[in-house]
Amino acid sequence: MFENNGQQPVNMRPSGKKWGRTVALIVLGVIVLLGVFSSLCTVSEGYVGVKYRFGKIVDDRMAPGLNFKIPIVETVTRVDVREQIYETSTNAYTKDTQTVENLRIKLNYCYDQSALSNLIRNIGINNVESKLIVPQVQSIVKNEIGQFRAEELIQNRSVVQNNIQQKLAESLSPNGIVVTAFAIEDIDFENGFEEAVRAKVVAEQEALKMQNKTKETEELARQAVIEAQAKADSEKIQAEAEAYSIRLVQEELTNSPQYIEFEKIKRWNGQLPQAIGETVNPFVMLNDSGALSSSGGNSYSSSSSVSPEGE
Repeated sequence: MFENNGQQPVNMRPSGKKWGRTVALIVLGVIVLLGVFSSLCTVSEGYVGVKYRFGKIVDDRMAPGLNFKIPIVETVTRVDVREQIYETSTNAYTKDTQTVENLRIKLNYCYDQSALSNLIRNIGINNVESKLIVPQVQSIVKNEIGQFRAEELIQNRSVVQNNIQQKLAESLSPNGIVVTAFAIEDIDFENGFEEAVRAKVVAEQEALKMQNKTKETEELARQAVIEAQAKADSEKIQAEAEAYSIRLVQEELTNSPQYIEFEKIKRWNGQLPQAIGETVNPFVMLNDSGALSSSGGNSYSSSSSVSPEGE
């Protein structure tokens, strides 16, 4: 307090009541702001919100985005409903007691949102793998592997995968787990067995190769037989045709002695010979001097000379 020219002192501080009112307003504003912010919650894409009221689930399908809850009274848990992946390595035994030393498998699954409340109540989201996935995968995989011999397991890998996936789906579905895929990523047997399998595969491939070669040889031989038979049949038909033709000629000669003359006339080309005689070589030709000479060693000349026409 200060003196002011002998007047009454002036109190520069606000009264305690005013200060108290200001503080109360500030505290109330903070509480309101905290209440507003605490009543809002966000749910990201790929998640679903589960709302609890005093520990009891009242909403298990809160959509992604901004959502409202009652502060203190209600809480929200976000559950990842995207596809989950469980991977592990284990060992197993085949039907013929071969050891699978390193069996690497992968399971893809997701939650059935319609059964999410029961899954949370009965199992708990954080306990899904330890209480459901792990024991079911171990049991079903080992049991299914044991249904096949080692060689069959290698040859029918896709069949084994499909069988395991189907059985896992049937086993986990009642608990709200949806199996989307299953894969056997690696099968590792003992070294001795793998070498024996490789040797057997090579031997089978060689045997198959020889078998195919034998079939090819047999087919070539069969084709040769067919070709020879076809040729023989053709020759037989031709011989029969010629024999039939000879019989016809003989019949014609028997029935008509003039048949030979008829054939001569039929085959004649219409040209007459230059000379006809009864000597050894009846054919003649002109020599350089214009005299007729035989084509053989005997020659002769005509008794009269040929003169030009008109002389």
